[in-house]
Amino acid sequence: MKTIGLIGGMSYESTIVYYKLINEMVNERLSGLHSAKMIIESYDFDEIEQEQSKENWEKLTEILIKSAQKLEKAGADYIAIATNTMHLMAEDVQNNISIPLIHIAEATANYIKEKDINTVVLLGTKYTMTKPFYKDKLINDYSINVIVPNSNQQEIINRIIYKELCVGIINDDSRRAILDIIADCTKQGAQGVILGCTELPIIINKANIPIINTTQVHCIEIVNRIIS
Repeated sequence: MKTIGLIGGMSYESTIVYYKLINEMVNERLSGLHSAKMIIESYDFDEIEQEQSKENWEKLTEILIKSAQKLEKAGADYIAIATNTMHLMAEDVQNNISIPLIHIAEATANYIKEKDINTVVLLGTKYTMTKPFYKDKLINDYSINVIVPNSNQQEIINRIIYKELCVGIINDDSRRAILDIIADCTKQGAQGVILGCTELPIIINKANIPIINTTQVHCIEIVNRIIS
């Protein structure tokens, strides 16, 4: 079995899910007492979020590169960033290490193609929904049509993620608000919804269209790599 180097703590809620899913999937595949070989670099998310809010992506890139290099030196065979938003700097991270980075958007796109879905709605932080790093990969590399919520809806989702889900708050009104946004995007032709924030599956587990749980899809790809 290979070792996964996981960059986590963004937030701790989603990192807990990553740790649990990866180990459960490894045990399901290998049975017995098997679990994953994993090294985790975990952050104080408040420090990360402050830089995100200032859009200081250069500093955040430096932080992630150092983490990936540290994990590589510690013996990781693969790197995974346990969050969607911070894949904004995934290319720079990959260019500064000699082991593969398992990209969440690539895993998600491959899953969408397998399901024969052509048009999706992308939910996530405002950075994931507005910046091109995620949408362009789906559109240009995989020919998947992407719908994003309007600016007001983006603010609603972003608030729910940072103010509630990242600290473990599950609010039924917030769940209904997100489901309403999904329903609205379905009217625009969406055939599936990408939960493009690793915290969103904590509150959304079903909708009026198929759900693409990026956390689960990413973990499946991670496990495929480390036990192949």
